[in-house]
Amino acid sequence: MNRVLPVIVISQFFCTSLWFAGNAISGDIAKHMQLSTAYLAYLTIAVQAGFIVGTLLFALSGIADRFPSTRVFFFCAVLAAVVNLGIILPAINSVTLLGLRFVTGFFLAGIYPVGMKIASDHYQQGLGKSLGFLVGALVLGTAFPHLLKSLTYNLPWQYVVMATSALSALGGLGMVLFVPHGPYAKSLQKLAWNQAIKAFGHPEFKAAACGYFGHMWELYAFWTFLPVILTNWHKHHTNTDLNVPLLSFLIIGAGALASVASGYLSQSLGAKRTATAALLLSCICCLVSPLLLSYSSFVGLVLFLGFWSIVVIADSPMFSTLIAQNAPPQVKGSSLTLVNCVGFLITIMSIQLISTLHTDANSNYIYLLLSVGPVLGLIALFSKGTQMAKV
Repeated sequence: MNRVLPVIVISQFFCTSLWFAGNAISGDIAKHMQLSTAYLAYLTIAVQAGFIVGTLLFALSGIADRFPSTRVFFFCAVLAAVVNLGIILPAINSVTLLGLRFVTGFFLAGIYPVGMKIASDHYQQGLGKSLGFLVGALVLGTAFPHLLKSLTYNLPWQYVVMATSALSALGGLGMVLFVPHGPYAKSLQKLAWNQAIKAFGHPEFKAAACGYFGHMWELYAFWTFLPVILTNWHKHHTNTDLNVPLLSFLIIGAGALASVASGYLSQSLGAKRTATAALLLSCICCLVSPLLLSYSSFVGLVLFLGFWSIVVIADSPMFSTLIAQNAPPQVKGSSLTLVNCVGFLITIMSIQLISTLHTDANSNYIYLLLSVGPVLGLIALFSKGTQMAKV
């Protein structure tokens, strides 16, 4: 039992490195295919759209609850790895690339929420701490392609693609070989897709889900546009040497420690209080971003972005904990997957909105729009009658 959580965490880290693999090499791809820099947003949206379709089908079919979760994770990890390799095919074009990123996102639906389900099948006491490690793995996996890009700066961009595919296959193999069936797993004997939807009828589940939705409005837009923020700052401060891929990895990666820390903090404060505090702080970051993104100090900019990266993800494992704890046990996997589906649909909206409205003139002010999600999420958490126990 002691080895289960480390295996789940490492597998999650390896497999989710596929998520932003396209983003890390977007500059190379844009140059190779003669595309505009705005293509970055489409790469992200394609993955998110695939993830949404995947999570919807997984939730409605009950796959994560009807079949052994580790096998679902394994097959999705291997298939995602194979599809990701398609990026390096010589005949690739911009449309095919978006299609491959879409299918990769589809199979990620059998990795991220299913990984959370596997963790909750093994841990009920201290679930917040366990999911803190798991979300930390997601954060590192998300940031890792930026580090790979930085380390292979003088090598062909295809190396990043091959490395992330190899990691995903290894992660899936580790999960199926070393993680047994969880003692708290409940099997769904027959297809009952409406049961996952009915979970929203529970006030505690609904409040946690709405808080998560507000968090998602901000999170992936921040991750997507972080390299844009750094690049834009560098345009106005050319005397500073800036390694954007490495800084993107370090800033996003800082959130991994925050996820783990919030898991431990929730053991004394409770999951709801921890999530609320983090969501409030990230909301404040959105509101003060016009002032601090125009700050001339490089150290000041990095410290602000690092703090924002920490608080923008710290609530994620807490919301997942609250959702898992308040979902009907027999459809826990489907409920988590369905909430993920809606949450990632929201990320497309915020990413597309920022991408459409972003100009050089408003580049320091546009991220005020990200505060809308945290504000609505906080309202949901403070709604009357919402009571959630410490987890």
